[in-house]
Amino acid sequence: MPFKTIDDIGDLTGKTALVRVDLNVPMADGRVTDDSRILAMLPTINDLVAKGAKVLLLSHFGRPKGAKHSELSLSMVVDDVAKAIGQEVMFIPEIAGPVVAQSIGILSSGDVAILENSRFYPGEEENDAEFAKSIAANGDIYVNDAFSAAHRGHATTEGLAHYLPSYAGRSMEKELKALEAALGEPERPVAAIVGGAKVSSKLDVLTNLVKKVDHLIIGGGMANTFLAARGVNVGKSLCEHDLLDTANKIFDAADKANCTIHLPYDVVVSKEFKANPPHRTVNVHEIESDEMALDVGASAVEALGDVLKNCRTLVWNGPMGAFEMEPFDAATVALAKIAAALTQEGSLTSIAGGGDTVAAMAHAGVKDQLSFISTAGGAFLEWMEGKPLPGVDALMQD
Repeated sequence: MPFKTIDDIGDLTGKTALVRVDLNVPMADGRVTDDSRILAMLPTINDLVAKGAKVLLLSHFGRPKGAKHSELSLSMVVDDVAKAIGQEVMFIPEIAGPVVAQSIGILSSGDVAILENSRFYPGEEENDAEFAKSIAANGDIYVNDAFSAAHRGHATTEGLAHYLPSYAGRSMEKELKALEAALGEPERPVAAIVGGAKVSSKLDVLTNLVKKVDHLIIGGGMANTFLAARGVNVGKSLCEHDLLDTANKIFDAADKANCTIHLPYDVVVSKEFKANPPHRTVNVHEIESDEMALDVGASAVEALGDVLKNCRTLVWNGPMGAFEMEPFDAATVALAKIAAALTQEGSLTSIAGGGDTVAAMAHAGVKDQLSFISTAGGAFLEWMEGKPLPGVDALMQD
């Protein structure tokens, strides 16, 4: 990979590592309610501590818009980080300047500290060069371990890389290697599953993927728009009728790129959008005018499973149906289990990402059975769109 990792760093005894992590964690009653992002940064912290570094953690927290708000101070997460690391963690109530320098003087090799919320300072989101320099002045190296923030061209995600020797942390390294395996130089054939409610929210994703993959499986509400573009009457189903021409252009682009688009030919329909209503499974041409398609049918899932069995790589973003409500989770769960089984037997490399997708994989009980699950959300989506990620590009510079 064209970037340096922690393996390229020598002894750091007495030196300071500025480490961009993602501590933008959910809170309730002053406590962290989901520590997965904290746990994700432990390999990087442990490796830097082992090399003798003084580790200073940088992160944003919430949206304070360049002003200080006590309820958004990163002091709130210190105890949870200390518990996860298994050692005391100092909190430094600034991000740059003499207070930080004095605090570093107190720290010993192997100590860990958290700097204040980077978004308390206007220079962060402005990616102000002088602000980035002022942070860099207190560090010897910069490590970016926050892929989830890599789509932001901010001072702590992109700017710092221009002023210090820069490296990818373990989580960032793992993420980038997985994404390279998915769409960079993947084993073919490659399939992509794209679900979700609206074509409009995934338009750039679909446009990019038809040029990258061999099979594009479209599910969720957006499948209705593509079915309607093919002349199917989708009844009361969620459908963006103003995007039918756009859907047809994506069909045309897929044809030119030799990408096969797969749409469901049977669907689960109901007259009510709620859990466990009266429902039936029908061919897409049999949807009544007062019915809505809420999931992919079992026959289509079986056919899609056969597609995956003939592929070597899968990238997945978005559920196949309204998976939050039974029984409309069935297609997502069934296809996820097929992907997991193929992954476990070694015939498929599977990468899934995005908030709803992570929740769907957990619901299906396969979260630990896929090759890689990205929790990055916006960054994962922009990567699927083929957009440059400033935080990653900065690490690629020589």
